[in-house]
Amino acid sequence: MSVNALYTDLSDYYDLMCADIDYQTQSHCIHRLQQLLGNAGTRHLDLACGTGPHVRHFIDSGYTSSGLDINQPMLDKAAIRCPQARFSLQDMCGFTVSEPLDLITCFLYSIHYSGAIERLKACIASVHAALDVDGLFCFNVVDKGKIDNRLLATHTAKHAEGLFTFSSGWHYAGEGEQQSLKLSIEKATAAETQLWHDEHPMVAVGFAELQALLQPYFAVHVLEHDYEKIIPWDGASGNALFACVKI
Repeated sequence: MSVNALYTDLSDYYDLMCADIDYQTQSHCIHRLQQLLGNAGTRHLDLACGTGPHVRHFIDSGYTSSGLDINQPMLDKAAIRCPQARFSLQDMCGFTVSEPLDLITCFLYSIHYSGAIERLKACIASVHAALDVDGLFCFNVVDKGKIDNRLLATHTAKHAEGLFTFSSGWHYAGEGEQQSLKLSIEKATAAETQLWHDEHPMVAVGFAELQALLQPYFAVHVLEHDYEKIIPWDGASGNALFACVKI
């Protein structure tokens, strides 16, 4: 399969694949950060928005919310979920907006989909250009130096079409600017079991390197990857939440 084939072909199952994600808690945490660190404005854009669950929560919290993604089937479903929002088929590494924004988010480690350091730089520059004064850019990220290639996250979900098992894990070879996200989806029915595998090339970056890329554009706050608390990163964990205020 190509890089985006699995997400496009299985867009009907995307929400099932993410059924264990607490979108409301994640969205509320970023709302709190916007009040604490940002300009408290309500013009919002979600990068790599998928089917729009985060956009839905921001709308419900009073934001004028929008989303972009590179997969049209995802955006079609997002438009049904959030008819009030505007969605656009754009690359987060080179997007434009019609008016300045107060808050830009990128959830579910999707910042890594930039794929390479130069494209990550382009994403950061695009975000900075799109934000208004004191606008906030929030995303979660994994440090390449702390990836354990043995770890997998797995969950199952029942569906009318069968029992689905979703597995994902990071893999980093130990050098270079690319890591991968390995995915597998198993669909089991009484008659048969089907299995899809895919591997997505992702940008590999360390937190110190990432902060250096961000600092010409933003005041950078590195926080623990805990959406129920707002506390500074402990310097040890391999996952973090970055909250970046435009300068």
